[in-house]
Amino acid sequence: MENNKEVQNDTAVKAARGKKTTEEFTLPIYNSEGKEVDTVKLDREVFDGSQNKDSLYQAINSYRANQRKGLASTKTRGEVSGGGRKPWKQKGTGRARAGSSRSPLWKHGGVVFGPHPRDFSYSIPQKIKSLALKTALNAKLKENNFLVLDEFKLDEPKTKSAMKVLSSLKLVSGKSKFKLLFLTDKIVPELKRSLKNISFLSSGLAKDCNAYEVMDSRKLLITRSGLSDLTERLKK
Repeated sequence: MENNKEVQNDTAVKAARGKKTTEEFTLPIYNSEGKEVDTVKLDREVFDGSQNKDSLYQAINSYRANQRKGLASTKTRGEVSGGGRKPWKQKGTGRARAGSSRSPLWKHGGVVFGPHPRDFSYSIPQKIKSLALKTALNAKLKENNFLVLDEFKLDEPKTKSAMKVLSSLKLVSGKSKFKLLFLTDKIVPELKRSLKNISFLSSGLAKDCNAYEVMDSRKLLITRSGLSDLTERLKK
């Protein structure tokens, strides 16, 4: 009986993991000084708490495959220079027959079944990409690693000013630094110049982000306008 109960409990837990929640998530909005200035209610169509790990697995594998260059190359016996002359006559020497000094059996010969340039990329349906991104966002939300920023304001376009903002948001504390993804609706040249030298931070447009970028970061920092763009994109 106890084993049956354990099986039933495990089944219930597994079934609940992929279910949508009816609760509405509300997050605080911080300013560049780290103070809470407002709150925002997340759209239930996107932030429903559900996580589809199968779609996330497919999206990440597709993204990583599309990043592969596929430039590894080896030469076959026909591509290696030299070897045009028969090393010795066919009969009478007592040695094994040889037609070329570029045989794979010889030193400096060609390579058998070696790698050649190829294209590893493949595509997956757009619906799976969207579902994977929703899953990644809900995962960050569940981990409390989802922060909303009113606007990334800098005193001056310098890395020092950007680091000051991150410190105010408690994303940098002494030597402990988290891999951070910053998303916004637009990146002006001054902001881009200020962020590019921060090694643990990657930035981009919210409307262009993907599931791999979200999952590859420890924390997600997104502006209010960026959150609006991202929500509209995933609701289509």
